[in-house]
Amino acid sequence: MGPVPPRTRRRGLPSTAARAARKLGEIRRAQLITTYGVGAMIAVENESFLVRGIDSWDISEAPFISEPRLAWQLGVSGFRMPPAPDPDSARDGVRAVRFPEMYSCPQCHQLQPFRKFNSSRGRAECSTCQESLVPSRFVIACTHGHLEDFPYWKWVHRGNRTESGSCGGRLTLHANGSTASLRAVQIGCSCGVEKVSMEGSFRRQALRELGIRCGGRRPWLRDAPAEVCQEPPRALQRGSSSVWFPVMYSALSIPPWSQGIAKLVAPLYDVLKDEDTASIKAYVRIRKLLLHHPKYTDEDVVAEVTRRRTAESAAVGEADDTEAAKRAGDYRRRLYEGEYRSLSKPHPEDAEEEQEFVCEPPIAPTDALRSSFGLAQVMLVKRLREVRALQSFRRVEEPSQADSQLRQAAISLAQPTWLPAFEVSGEGVFLRLDQERLQTWERQPEQVARATRIRQNHERLLSARAGDSGNPVPPSPATPRFLLLHALAHALINEWSLDGGYPAASLRERLYSDENMAGVLIYTATSDSAGSLGGVVAQGEPDRLAASLRAALHRASWCSNDPLCMEAEASGADSLNMAACHACLLLPETSCENNNILLDRAALVGTPDGRVPGFFAL
Repeated sequence: MGPVPPRTRRRGLPSTAARAARKLGEIRRAQLITTYGVGAMIAVENESFLVRGIDSWDISEAPFISEPRLAWQLGVSGFRMPPAPDPDSARDGVRAVRFPEMYSCPQCHQLQPFRKFNSSRGRAECSTCQESLVPSRFVIACTHGHLEDFPYWKWVHRGNRTESGSCGGRLTLHANGSTASLRAVQIGCSCGVEKVSMEGSFRRQALRELGIRCGGRRPWLRDAPAEVCQEPPRALQRGSSSVWFPVMYSALSIPPWSQGIAKLVAPLYDVLKDEDTASIKAYVRIRKLLLHHPKYTDEDVVAEVTRRRTAESAAVGEADDTEAAKRAGDYRRRLYEGEYRSLSKPHPEDAEEEQEFVCEPPIAPTDALRSSFGLAQVMLVKRLREVRALQSFRRVEEPSQADSQLRQAAISLAQPTWLPAFEVSGEGVFLRLDQERLQTWERQPEQVARATRIRQNHERLLSARAGDSGNPVPPSPATPRFLLLHALAHALINEWSLDGGYPAASLRERLYSDENMAGVLIYTATSDSAGSLGGVVAQGEPDRLAASLRAALHRASWCSNDPLCMEAEASGADSLNMAACHACLLLPETSCENNNILLDRAALVGTPDGRVPGFFAL
């Protein structure tokens, strides 16, 4: 964050006229998707703001990002990178609104809405004490994403029969700082009621016992009406990570969409998709689009636009026919099947093409990897591009791949036609397991029993989150095959972070698991330089990969928390892991696409007593 000096700032944050907007601070474009996206709160000096919906953004200068496969599955025409700020003015394209509305003065201890402090222009200070104001530390939110100020008046007057706000008193907040507990935060009222601490306000039933229900407010959406919501609200710290969880979707750019004429036409498709052949050819000639691409003709452009139209119609029609499956996360199967096929076939580098996907087998033979480790294929992904888009967000409960479609909070008031996204480039290694050996292993009753235990716990959680919303309960992906691939990815990422010198947070997993897929892609795709010079690809060379697998499996065979870790009947959040803990398999959250759940180390190496066979112990 690099906020401008306070003297350049103005009171309030207009969201319409760009000339009246004031620049509060600076964040990176990617942060508007991953950390400070729509509906998230940003602290700037002694003020706090909420990022507004994308329908209030100015995207006239926002770069277009093409990834048709992902766009079709999400039902949008395309993606835009968040607008870049103009260093010479406050015009940055992204709007925000003050939230929370309640502020307090550390000198006179008044607790009231910001507007009542009558702060001087461009400052957030108490007009009486000339002290900098402090935004409310507490807010309330529900699992449907609604957000409100904490109901201080009701909290301090609980047990009294006075109606809300009718006592005529003024609220005060005292925080003596003697301890870090909530007991040190005292809320009072000038009407004479006894001061009450904030202790106990975070209990699940605390607000319900006071008769406080969710008001259905969506302050990040301009002029949004309140929704009817039956979910109980929860008190949260304003800076807590539980206040905002992004629901993101990603896709790898694969042929034919990632190279050649398809890449050339991609940024123009929205303009050309409704035009006839003559208009497309005229547009190509007038704009001289092929001036630097002599190998292509205007007929090639027409053919590519026609091909994209056909593919888009087929994808949209298929999605409409299976809307329930789409909401349940079926998009992953559609996207991942195409990626799996591309990763399984060589796509060598072509010097005459500008490629975003290069995938080749190692030069050295891989027969030893099949016989020793059951790997049917190793592919070196020397170049890849990933597009990550923000589709919605959640509060209170962290989303996972299986339930990301449940309890979403919208990022715009109307159905969006585009989504904010960013693109990253990197490299990786793709491993595909031997199907015959895998099928023999995954039918073992002991492994089936362990996977069933995790799946039942997961399905109970998914059912509870779906509640009475009417949304279909998505199936749990917890199968012996999935647990094996997931544990293998984590074990290798941990090993490469130790042996290859990569920070674990710079490596990511992508799992391909169903009855027709059994592969894992470990890759790096970050905005910095970690792993961008061929280091990850080098880890996939057969000799080095064999050494990494041996070391990773040896490390996985014993955990410093054993025997408790291996013998645990259930572990992790909501009992969705078995033999997995921070000492053996868990990774930074940025590396795992499943939030460190659905893991079992026994799938790799089995149990010490030999009752549960591991895939690599066969």
